[in-house]
Amino acid sequence: MSDIIKRGKLHTDDWTIVRQAEGEDIASLELPAGRVIVPLPLWLARRDSLLAKAEAGVVGVWLAGDEDPATLADDLLRLQLIAIDFPKFADGRGYSIATLLRTRYGYADELRAIGDVLRDQFFYLSRCGFDALQPKEGKYTRVQLEAALASLNDFSEPYQAAVDRAEPLFRRRPREAA
Repeated sequence: MSDIIKRGKLHTDDWTIVRQAEGEDIASLELPAGRVIVPLPLWLARRDSLLAKAEAGVVGVWLAGDEDPATLADDLLRLQLIAIDFPKFADGRGYSIATLLRTRYGYADELRAIGDVLRDQFFYLSRCGFDALQPKEGKYTRVQLEAALASLNDFSEPYQAAVDRAEPLFRRRPREAA
């Protein structure tokens, strides 16, 4: 079990991220017991058999940066967890996917950043709609993650509009009469 930041607090997590080994057939991939986050291709291949588990909150789906979130549009009300994988810290496609899921598709349940997620990105990931942040196992100690929680409050008033604040600062501030 790993430690994650979820909705501004540190939690021990019991979800297992399922990854396909090179050359492994996605349709016959063996799922471990317990709560699992499966890759989108596995979800699409075995959707009918996984749907009840997703509704029960024991199966989530993760998207790679090159996968279209529209693929999940019909299943969003059934999925209690969607994760977006960051294979490298410099890959920003996950930010766009998160924003699309929250704004265009109205996804309201847990949205998790997984993979090469760095402390310096936590604030910006939250602004795009992520409410759970899961760095690679062993990347940070629990003490380092506790310290990282403070970084979520580094900026008291962001200027730009984002998923977490729909209006930019100039619209939130009253103007003085001329």
